[in-house]
Amino acid sequence: MNRQAQAAVLFLVGAALLHAGFTNLYLRYVKAGLQPLLLLSGAVLIVAALATAWYEWRRARMEKAHAEAPAAAQAEAHAEAHAEAHTETETHEDAAHEGHAHREPRIAWLLVLPLFALILVAPPALGSYSAVRTGTAIQQPYGLSKLPASNPLTIGLVDYATRAVYDHGRSLGTRRLKVTGFIALDKSGSPYLVRMALNCCAADAQPVKIALTGKIPPVLQPDTWLEVSGTYSAKQTKDPINNRPIPYFQVTLAKPVPTPKDPYDESWNQ
Repeated sequence: MNRQAQAAVLFLVGAALLHAGFTNLYLRYVKAGLQPLLLLSGAVLIVAALATAWYEWRRARMEKAHAEAPAAAQAEAHAEAHAEAHTETETHEDAAHEGHAHREPRIAWLLVLPLFALILVAPPALGSYSAVRTGTAIQQPYGLSKLPASNPLTIGLVDYATRAVYDHGRSLGTRRLKVTGFIALDKSGSPYLVRMALNCCAADAQPVKIALTGKIPPVLQPDTWLEVSGTYSAKQTKDPINNRPIPYFQVTLAKPVPTPKDPYDESWNQ
C-alpha cells in the first residue's frame, strides 16, 4: 500500500476504536476500565492518519512545483536525458521488472475487512460453551471488603463464590442474597450459574461457577440469564475439569433477566 492507503487504513482503525469505545461495544473485548485508553488510542491513530495524508498532499504539491521549473532547466534536463537514452534503453526492461516486483498486491486491501466487521457486527460474549469446557477460576483473595448491611443483598457471583469457599460464608451469614449469571449445564445436566471473569480482555476470560440447589426452575436453557434469590449454602462440589471447589447456592426464587450491558465480571482481580 502507498502512503495514502496507509493513512486510510489508520483512519479506519482509529474510527473503529472510537466507535467501539463510545457505543459500549468495547465491553465485548476489554474491561470497562480500559475505555479511556481505547479512546485515546483511536484519537492518536486518527491524528496520525491525518498527518500522513497532509504530508503526502504537501509532497505532491512540491513535486508539481518542481515539474513546472523554468524552460531552460527543462531543456538542460532533456539534453542530459537524451545523452543517456542508450543506457536507459538497455536497462528499461530490468527497471520495469524491478518496479513490478515491488508493487504491493491489491489483496492487501482485504486487511480492511475485519475493521468493517468490528464496526458492523457485535460479537457475542463468551457463554456456556466455554464455561463447561473450562475449569472454574475462583481465586483466593488477599482480603474481603465489608459488605453493605442491606437485606436482601445484591452480590456479584464472583464475590459470592469467593466468600463461600474461602470465608466459609461467615461474611454472608443468613442474609437473603441476589446473584445474577447465565446458566451452564454440565454433562449430567446439573445447572451452574456462571459469570466470565477477566483480568484485561475477553481473550483471558475464565468462568467462575456456583452450583444451584433448592427451588430450581424445572426447565433451564444454557446461556439464559437468571437472577436467583436465596441464601448461602455450606455445600460444595468439585469442578470435574480442574478439581477446584464450586460452592452451592440455596435458591428460593429464580427469574430470567436481560443480558447485562457488561456481561463480564471484573471483581475477580480487584
